[in-house]
Amino acid sequence: MSDLPPNPDATPPRTAAPERPWIRKAALAGVAVVAVAFLVLWFATRNCETTDDAFIEADVVQISPHVGGYVLRVLVKDNQSVKAGELLAEIDPRDYQLRVQQAEAALAVALARHGAARQDLSVVTTTSRALIEQAQAALDTARAQRVQADDQAVAAEAQAQLAHGDLERYRALFGKDEISKQRLDQAVAADRSAAAQLDAARRGSAAAAAQVSQAEAKLAEVRSGPRQVALKQAQEQGGQASVAEAQAALDQARLDLSYTRLMAPVDGRVARRALYQGQLVQPGGAVMAIVYGNPWVVANFKETQLRRMHVGQPVEVTVDAFPGKTFKAHVDSFQPGTGARFSLLPPENASGNYVKVVQRLPVKIVFDEKPDVLERLAPGMSVEPKVLLTDGGR
Repeated sequence: MSDLPPNPDATPPRTAAPERPWIRKAALAGVAVVAVAFLVLWFATRNCETTDDAFIEADVVQISPHVGGYVLRVLVKDNQSVKAGELLAEIDPRDYQLRVQQAEAALAVALARHGAARQDLSVVTTTSRALIEQAQAALDTARAQRVQADDQAVAAEAQAQLAHGDLERYRALFGKDEISKQRLDQAVAADRSAAAQLDAARRGSAAAAAQVSQAEAKLAEVRSGPRQVALKQAQEQGGQASVAEAQAALDQARLDLSYTRLMAPVDGRVARRALYQGQLVQPGGAVMAIVYGNPWVVANFKETQLRRMHVGQPVEVTVDAFPGKTFKAHVDSFQPGTGARFSLLPPENASGNYVKVVQRLPVKIVFDEKPDVLERLAPGMSVEPKVLLTDGGR
């Protein structure tokens, strides 16, 4: 070994850094805490499913006028509670009152015409058979009188022939001076009288024949009574239809008049009132809405969360508007289709490039709370349901 003195510029040898065991222990403790927290979280959530894509829903009825006109008065305010049958607003009814009066007048006219047609039918039906019987009897009488007149004409003709023959014979005898002039004059007078009687009998026969023709025509006329009855029946039925039509028009006019009073169809609260006095409204336009009934929750769960979920499972619902408050509920039903499938423009997976996206299916959750507890829950509020999974499947 050399006895040379040490070099002051020489670098001293490095010594090992002292170990710090507390750092390792802290790291191990942190890992253990994270692991325990993960295990606790897993254990706490392994039997429940939750989502923040959930909202309050409720029944909402839109109030729309059936008839148009100017709003006469509005009797409700925004968010006001109303009862079924309560008057909400009124449209100016004067136009519809006039239509009711016109319909009533038209109905009165139709009833009058129908009454006249029914009376005619009754008269024609009652007198038709009697007229036929009378006309038949008159025809029989006319035919009998004609037969009698014809017989009288035949007898008169025979008498005239006899008188004329006698006259010829008396003339021959007078030419031989076998009879007096007086006897000849008597024969002439008898011949003239017989000729006159024959002429009268023939006229009587012709008159009887004319009466038979008139009676036959009258009988034919009255035999058209059934056709007249059928015609009157058709007129009566037409009048009845006119009455029904006028009655329907009156009912419609009265119904339109009743529509000028907007009534609440259900118990609930007024929302989105867009109706003001003096406003001109048209049929079908929504002027306000009424929210009614108990609210419920529509929760859009991922399809991967539905494996162990089924109807009847208990649900704990927290509402963003009421932190710290938990509402009891249960699973009511599952929509038979995803939300995308029932959207306005459903996706067409068969066209273009397909990218698989986890779908969400709406689940209806119904509250188990009393109605008075749910009064402040409004449609559209954000909620977070936690479904407590139990044994069994959907």
